[in-house]
Amino acid sequence: MSGQRFLVLGCGEGWHANQLRNAADKLGCELHGCDYESLFASIQLNSIHLASPPDRNAVDLGADGFTEAAISIDQFDAVLARTMPAGSLEKITFRLSILHALAGDTIANNHPVTVINSPRGLEIAIDKFATLAHVRRLGYLVPETIVVQSRNEAMAAFERLGGDCVVKPLFGGEGRGVMRIQDPQLAWYTFSTLDQLDAVFYVQAFVRPGGRDTRLLVIGDHVIAARRENPSDFRTNHSHGATTTQIQPSREQITMAKQITSTMGLTFASVDLIDCDDDAPRVLEVNAVPGWKGLQQVCTENIATLVVQTLIDACKSVPINSPIKNTSPTPAPHEATS
Repeated sequence: MSGQRFLVLGCGEGWHANQLRNAADKLGCELHGCDYESLFASIQLNSIHLASPPDRNAVDLGADGFTEAAISIDQFDAVLARTMPAGSLEKITFRLSILHALAGDTIANNHPVTVINSPRGLEIAIDKFATLAHVRRLGYLVPETIVVQSRNEAMAAFERLGGDCVVKPLFGGEGRGVMRIQDPQLAWYTFSTLDQLDAVFYVQAFVRPGGRDTRLLVIGDHVIAARRENPSDFRTNHSHGATTTQIQPSREQITMAKQITSTMGLTFASVDLIDCDDDAPRVLEVNAVPGWKGLQQVCTENIATLVVQTLIDACKSVPINSPIKNTSPTPAPHEATS
């Protein structure tokens, strides 16, 4: 029995949340969920004695809203970051700043808290272009992809990719907003709509045959593989009717999945490989907030238990109550500070 306390951000209610709670109960952990919108920070008055070292407790990071019911995130042994809701650039930046502070990437927190996945990993994975660029630099095949910022350039990308492409949001998942376009007029209308929304145009070559891929789910040292097929849609998401079958991953797939996720700073993530009719499979996406409902239906291992156990194991490598070393020079007596 671990007795550790974990905070889950953005899990909400539903099947995945219940799975994690049940797993935590069985492993003797306490699980507390809250929304990203409830995160807050407060900066307290520093010591009036300028010669005193900075107070490491002067910055508080909290959850559950800035009310009497608020809780300090320092109380938890680890944080599991799940789906972050949409928001303004300022709100997204602030939420990520909180995660960076928790992980010890800044000096805004008293001691680092294990965060899965790492804030930097989340930042890369949420951006489809940054993700594929990283994967390609590692030497793995990806679909030909063009990202532009104007309608005319998007049309040029459509033609460059042979008039058969997939258009998808730069941010987002679960197949939402993803379209296959083969008609120039439809492409023009689609790009006109995206132009009005001031969106980035993420245009990707369609990889035949479509509707078939392999998901490699990485949970710490574990890699669970599944074959996903959808005869009626090129998208292979469980929510779009794809069927899932657990398979045994090859040694090469395990190595690839671990290299991609580890170099991105991800501990719990999925790597999706799409079939290609005339070549090797291509890495389509890396998901830092993967769902596992479809896979759990055919998997003998309890995935939520593996996730919670990974949180427990990760805590062992983080020293508790280890203050971050002060890198700022201590002001001399009577020295003015800005």
